[in-house]
Amino acid sequence: MKQKLTIVKVGGAVVEDDEQLSRLLADFTAIKGPKILVHGGGRRATKVAAQLGIETQMVEGRRITDAAMLEVVTMVYGGLVNKTIVARLQALGIDAIGLTGADAGIIRSEKRPPVAIKSSPTLVDFGFVGDVKRVAAETLGHLIDAGLTPVIAPLTHDGQGHLLNTNADTMASETAKGLATLYDVTLVFAFEKPGVLHNADDDTSVIPVINHQDFLTYRADGIISGGMLPKIENALAAVDAGVSRVVITRADAIDGTHGTSITA
Repeated sequence: MKQKLTIVKVGGAVVEDDEQLSRLLADFTAIKGPKILVHGGGRRATKVAAQLGIETQMVEGRRITDAAMLEVVTMVYGGLVNKTIVARLQALGIDAIGLTGADAGIIRSEKRPPVAIKSSPTLVDFGFVGDVKRVAAETLGHLIDAGLTPVIAPLTHDGQGHLLNTNADTMASETAKGLATLYDVTLVFAFEKPGVLHNADDDTSVIPVINHQDFLTYRADGIISGGMLPKIENALAAVDAGVSRVVITRADAIDGTHGTSITA
């Protein structure tokens, strides 16, 4: 029987709110057994970019990353946000280690070519954005077995010396998929809402379960849009690849008892 492993992905809105982050880190600490935290930081990156006079462009919830924006996200994700979380987990007694995909080569990616997007009449060039090609599951497993708790920032590398910005939901999903060969993996996407909502203005309208067909229907009807699109796409890819359980829920409910369950 495989050992249980919990992977929690926390979004940028929670990272920016000190009260929400403190609660999440306390709940994360309480999770029994080995665990991994994958974090975003997009809102902080957008704020820092604006302070530097760098425009932020988003397409269907994904950030376009030119050379200037790559410098911003590297500083914010790999530095400020990652090391703040690591320090706070250390204070809670968790032996956390901060990583990007480049560290120990844990996550290799390749630069995304221009792609067709339904909402755009022309191909969209996302710039220095990486699509994950390989997760070094054995390396991560060695860190976990050594009693360390990886805290992973959403940056990868191409093996040619170049860093690439990578969607944090994708990082969490691909990490879960890679480690599903070694562990019984539960993946939790934690953000500021109680789950995937049927009505974005009504926090009580949580959709309890979503499968592939549900997703296509909700997307066509406009119920699921924006940043929720890549989150659910990644969640569905994870369950298809053998991840035992995927839950999308609020940051104060990462025990998995509430929220939206994603099923194959």
